[in-house]
Amino acid sequence: MILIFTIFKPKDPSVFVHPVDLKHFQVLSPNSRGAPLALVITIQNPNYASFKHRNCSGYLKYGDTIIAGIPLEQRSYPARSTTDVTTTADIQTHKLIKDPNFLSAVEGGVFNMTSEAKLSGKVRMANIIRLKAKVYLSCTISLNISAFQTTSTCISKLKL
Repeated sequence: MILIFTIFKPKDPSVFVHPVDLKHFQVLSPNSRGAPLALVITIQNPNYASFKHRNCSGYLKYGDTIIAGIPLEQRSYPARSTTDVTTTADIQTHKLIKDPNFLSAVEGGVFNMTSEAKLSGKVRMANIIRLKAKVYLSCTISLNISAFQTTSTCISKLKL
């Protein structure tokens, strides 16, 4: 068993978050309490084992305020592969507007959010080894509203 983990040492997945369809994203829409933000989350599994997690959720924060939940349905990530996950975060605009820094950020054209999620599931290697595992994700997402562009930086950690 120790030899297996020496040769096939578990590596942290690489994660990228891409908000999509920003041209139709209206965070300051009149008479609206929510602004849906479509997301594509790309997960690269560099390991020789697959990972499967149960239904879970993450969240988006602006400053210290949670502004949206991010539902993540049960999914499997094959060994040594890249998987795109699509989901929607329904941003609660009334929480954003209450933040005194938000309007000045929008006027500047860019606002930054953070996102976190914990995926609990099982790692499976060669249909022989099955272990419980958790993947912790933490991302910084910067939305450039005027140019319809985003950048994201994510840190992930796999714990067996």
